[in-house]
Amino acid sequence: MCGIAGFFNTNERMSNGKYLNVLKDMRAAVNRRGPDENGEYLSIASREANVVCGLSQARLSIRDVENGSQPMVKAIDGNDYALVYNGEIYNADELKLDLLQKCYHFRSTSDTEVILTGLIHYGWEFIKQLNGIYAFAFWNGKEKKLYLARDRAGVKPLFYTVRNGEFVFGSELKVLFQYPGIKPVIDRLGLCEIFGLGPARTHGVGVFKGVNEVKPGAYIVVGKHNNEISAAEQFYWKLESVPHTDSPQETVNYVRFLVSDAIKRQMVSDVPICSFLSGGVDSSLITAIANDASLRETGRPLNTFSFDFVDNKKYFKSSNFQAEEDRPYVDKMLKHLNTNHTYLECDSEDLADYLYKAVDAKDLPGMADVDASLLYFCERVKKYNKVALTGECADEIFGGYPWFHRQDMFEATTFPWSKDLSVRTSMLKQDALPETELIDYVQARYAESIADVPALQSPYSENATERRRRELSYLNLKWFMSTLLDRMDRVSMYSGLEARVPYADHRIMEYVFNVPWSIKCEGGVVKNLLRKAGADLLPPEILNRKKSPYPKTYHPRYEQIVRERFLDVLNDKSAPVHDFIDADKAREFMHSDFDYGKPWFGQLMAGPQMISYLLQINYWLKKYSISLA
Repeated sequence: MCGIAGFFNTNERMSNGKYLNVLKDMRAAVNRRGPDENGEYLSIASREANVVCGLSQARLSIRDVENGSQPMVKAIDGNDYALVYNGEIYNADELKLDLLQKCYHFRSTSDTEVILTGLIHYGWEFIKQLNGIYAFAFWNGKEKKLYLARDRAGVKPLFYTVRNGEFVFGSELKVLFQYPGIKPVIDRLGLCEIFGLGPARTHGVGVFKGVNEVKPGAYIVVGKHNNEISAAEQFYWKLESVPHTDSPQETVNYVRFLVSDAIKRQMVSDVPICSFLSGGVDSSLITAIANDASLRETGRPLNTFSFDFVDNKKYFKSSNFQAEEDRPYVDKMLKHLNTNHTYLECDSEDLADYLYKAVDAKDLPGMADVDASLLYFCERVKKYNKVALTGECADEIFGGYPWFHRQDMFEATTFPWSKDLSVRTSMLKQDALPETELIDYVQARYAESIADVPALQSPYSENATERRRRELSYLNLKWFMSTLLDRMDRVSMYSGLEARVPYADHRIMEYVFNVPWSIKCEGGVVKNLLRKAGADLLPPEILNRKKSPYPKTYHPRYEQIVRERFLDVLNDKSAPVHDFIDADKAREFMHSDFDYGKPWFGQLMAGPQMISYLLQINYWLKKYSISLA
């Protein structure tokens, strides 16, 4: 894993030395993503076409530690082909074998060289052969064009902006602001994203004015046309609705194969791998398969890590969204597998402090203490391992969330994880951000997504209930899963930790998306298809455990800290968040009782998280000196 950055410039306004300095500044902004090595590439040969291309990379060494340096360049017939890449390709060995048979020679065992060589030989169609998580930029010196691509699920980020004959890109938003003349500005669209949709984000929207993100499953071709930058985005992959013809048992068997194959493929690494273990079905199944593979290949058990909060046993509050603690189930899994386990805990003070570090990592306000705690834990995991397997995405793919099962959420005519905007709009200044504007914006994004849901083609059809289930599955994959993947990438890579997500394998997404609900959740059992696929790998008490989300703190001390800190913000007349919130209404909200059973986003974000989110917004506005357009 790495951080990448670069530009495509048709203005030729700087000397080579200044261009290189800019590349170094951009790369330095994401050094935490890749603290092991770095490098820059500047295309000088393209000056004859008045085009300058620069690439930069900060490397986290996972594959071929010695020879996998980037930017990686191959010169053929006097033309440079260069690549900077962030991610992992899990079928690299098969792809490399094909290229070897075509008489290509490799100087490394890295997947970077496989991508570069494949693009040179096959052209852009080669991307369809990749199985992995990736965001990369490929410079074709012969064509004088820059190609950018992002993986199908959008696991790896890639932002860009276009202005005045310059195309600037990077793994994170902070990279763009290192390029001369690019400043952080927010307009009405960005405000609606933050206050209406946040912590979710519309695909392709970078929140800051003029900033976009390459969409999942898409690529962009950047070139020069009539002395102007041309940047055309195209999709190489989209979810499709097709009839499911496998029997229930065939479906279980194939899901078992897909999940097991994805996990084993994602264990490829030249450094040791660990897993996150919560005691739920998702992470336990990954850990069981990975631990077995580790024992077979190395003779050593897997390193595993569980996350909790100080005094959580004392203060835990059961709700419809989070029925029970994780710790007892982690202990049961450890008896079953006997991995090399580490229990990690976070206290309230650290959790509150990490609210701000989470903004540093994401360049945006996010899931408040849910982000903060995961960042805290990732920093600790990095002390032991560089690569971790996680259970993200199973609930979106296999139908695990409450909105698949609770009638009021199932029938919501908006995003079911954020169906009531009143908590966030109740504190806003209506002359700054009218409630109607936010509601209209959110509903427009929802309507666009529903219209985009792929339908079964004639002569096949679905009844209204099944059609709604397909809609919810699509919404979860496009929106909620993207939010969690965004969170996982930023907080793990900020810690120099590579987090892999086996359930986001595109083969699993494609197949399970079309499995009928009667098989996916047979007998009304949540994620029954996944449970059956892992039936003989997990103990019954784990296999039959009720779904429980990521852990959170219920400690009153945390509530006290965020209340005190937000009160300080309200008393500071210079605090930038005052441009948007009504201080009197905010004080009234802050002194109300918080109902943890009524989250305003997802399953975990209730009253304390609303205050934490506003603290993050204020810090974000101040840190980035954001201008309002």
